Amino acid sequence: MGKGRLEAFSDGVIAIIITIMVLELKVPHEANFAALLELWPTFLSYILSFVYVGIYWNNHHHLLHTAGSVSGGVMWANLHFLFWLSLFPFTTAWMGENHFENLPTALYGVVLLAAALAYMVLQLAIVRHDGTQSKLKAALGRDVKGKVSPVLYVTAIVLSFWQRWLADLIYVAVALIWLVPDRRIESKLKD
Repeated sequence: MGKGRLEAFSDGVIAIIITIMVLELKVPHEANFAALLELWPTFLSYILSFVYVGIYWNNHHHLLHTAGSVSGGVMWANLHFLFWLSLFPFTTAWMGENHFENLPTALYGVVLLAAALAYMVLQLAIVRHDGTQSKLKAALGRDVKGKVSPVLYVTAIVLSFWQRWLADLIYVAVALIWLVPDRRIESKLKD
């Protein structure tokens, strides 16, 4: 099966996710800076989630370009991944509306962790479908960032109940780690 429909569907879902997140930014009823400042937690959570969705969109694009074709297993793994991404608007809004309180911050981390694990499952499904000589398997190598990120998410989830600001900093740190372009897949696509 060709991968074009899978990529187009995924792009559409991701665009809707971003749209839903931005719609959670409520316009202040007063035209002053004090009213605007009240929105800072919601805006900060939106920025963080927008960066995460952007990172996933970019990496997903490269990931699908390594696949020769897709199987039913790859399609289900992709849908599983998109399910966790679709929860970003809810957890983003809840965390922002509640000024990064403990439970919303922890749940945000659970969704980040689940999305990361679902992305790993998607990678494994593509490698399994394309075989051991797949471009993706060669590109992933040891996948240090992919293995460190879930550990950091679990750490942040636990910390969110005692030091929620430290948990939030870990979420930002993981985003920054992934913001640095990962050239592994691009280099294999040139081969």
